Amino acid sequence: MRENEMASASYGMTREELLTLPAAVDLDTGNRALGLGRSKGYALAKQGKYPCKVLRLGNVYRVVTADLLELLGLAA
Repeated sequence: MRENEMASASYGMTREELLTLPAAVDLDTGNRALGLGRSKGYALAKQGKYPCKVLRLGNVYRVVTADLLELLGLAA
């Protein structure tokens, strides 16, 4: 694998990956799709400032995939 391919494989998501996501994803996956770091994503979610809808289920955050895709301009 080339260096460019390795970098894109570990960070960010392709259009195909985004379109195959389930109805809600964990915050780490949402962060990856948006290009946010883990700390920044969790801080935004905790402050209620995450760029798309986030559900808090107990102590776990879930990102609503439909809102994520709409924000990225991939909504059907």
